[in-house]
Amino acid sequence: MALPAELAELAAEVSNWGRWGERDERGTQNLIDADATRRGVALVQEGTHRTLALPLDQTAPQQGGAPGRIAPLRTMLSINQTYTGQDGDAAFNDDTVTMAMSAGTHIDALAHVTYGGCIYNGFPDTKVTAHAGATKCGADKIDPIMARGVLLDLPAAMGLERLEPGYAVTPEDLDAAVEHAKVTLVPGDVVLVRTGHMQLFHGGDTWGYNHDCPGLSTKTISWVRQHDLGAVFDDTYVFEVWPPEDWAAMMAVHMIHLRDMGQIQGQNFDLEGLATDCADRGRYEFCFTAVPEPFTGGCSAPVA
Repeated sequence: MALPAELAELAAEVSNWGRWGERDERGTQNLIDADATRRGVALVQEGTHRTLALPLDQTAPQQGGAPGRIAPLRTMLSINQTYTGQDGDAAFNDDTVTMAMSAGTHIDALAHVTYGGCIYNGFPDTKVTAHAGATKCGADKIDPIMARGVLLDLPAAMGLERLEPGYAVTPEDLDAAVEHAKVTLVPGDVVLVRTGHMQLFHGGDTWGYNHDCPGLSTKTISWVRQHDLGAVFDDTYVFEVWPPEDWAAMMAVHMIHLRDMGQIQGQNFDLEGLATDCADRGRYEFCFTAVPEPFTGGCSAPVA
């Protein structure tokens, strides 16, 4: 599906093709430079930590919303098995897992979405193959991230418990959350957008979490580009609003973020505990770290 004319024009305006060289496969990771990392490290005060990743098990939010995506299925390869066969010798336990790369908390590789025959930076979509996966802009090109993180708590800024499924987040909503956080965004920041949708998952409504959800609207694309964010992550299954505002522009935020902007983004980040931490401290900035699993040729990367 081609983008409608007005969104195609927007895609050209926000494009980062060539910005970091014609061979670049990192996109907005380039904005997370040494200065951005030092800004994050400088925020460490208490030495506490909070994981934002969902457990990798059969409770993962996969209920058929995306065909073929399966929750992590872990099975044992050996149980208390010795290599010698002799009792009393060292015995080992090993296991294996089958899962969709995007089964849980994950970062999208820039090759995750293509259109018009191209991946980010103009690489042809033929660089994604059945045998090798994404040979350009794959998950192995996503570096570990350490930067200043900023929580944009939309429900808190709006006086709500959570945003309703299908709510299209606007630039004005994001501005209000920035004001609520009492921060000024700078290039290379990692923004975590909380909608509160994760409450459905924690409440046992995995089906509800997996389908209609609040999320970024196409109107936020320019906002993200203007702030030169290193990465944008949220607490929903789809990332952008679902159902789409316009079925003629289905998944347009993914299309423009990944293919045109090279914008690092990810889904299923559990921001509920972080929101409580930030509210308790009255501080919405922190040192953010994420280490994507470097699966060669992957189109997404599980992250912890």
